[in-house]
Amino acid sequence: MTYLALILSVLVGACLVFLVKLSNNIVKLFLSFSGAYLLAVTVLHLLPEVYSSGSKNIGLFILLGILIQSLLEFFSKGVEHGHVHAELAEKSFPWLLFISLSIHAFSEGIPLGKTEDTMLLWAIVIHKIPISIVLATFLLHSKLPKLKVFLFILLFALMSPLGCFVCESIPLFETYQAPITAVIVGIFLHVSSIILFESSENHTFNYKKFIAIGVGILIALLAN
Repeated sequence: MTYLALILSVLVGACLVFLVKLSNNIVKLFLSFSGAYLLAVTVLHLLPEVYSSGSKNIGLFILLGILIQSLLEFFSKGVEHGHVHAELAEKSFPWLLFISLSIHAFSEGIPLGKTEDTMLLWAIVIHKIPISIVLATFLLHSKLPKLKVFLFILLFALMSPLGCFVCESIPLFETYQAPITAVIVGIFLHVSSIILFESSENHTFNYKKFIAIGVGILIALLAN
């Protein structure tokens, strides 16, 4: 169920690009909602979990996750929070962007390997749909044949299930579950907070995005 949900979230996002012409504003609203929901689930569920584990230096591992995500975003150009730089894709295939985004997706699947937290699964699924929309849009601008675009999207769709599978299969992930989860918490905090900080252009109030953020947090609170 977990694997299928993660794969379908990417395929749904890609299909929306191929079949429906979504406006940039709709994608940004969905991104704001998903970022708020991911942030709320991280704060309400993952943070208490890692701090209650009794492991030392949890805060340092969270900060490490923030630094790792900052490095990944240097190569991905901010696709994780909705940035599209189509002119880069037109020059050549964005290998660094694709690899860094795949590493990010792999890390998202890791905490799902040792938990049956449905809220966390849905937070990641909802977060992946707008990211997949942006990635599919980017790949289409790369002027690759449609078949290759689909294959790259399918490869990306397998990254989170792969992270989940690796976590389930390798004992090391269970031994160091709390520190590893803390790193993922840092990644989630960085991505979701950037989405929210960038939700208002030119520092102007956008009530639609504010409502989307509020709804995302409210749903997480009600499901808690």
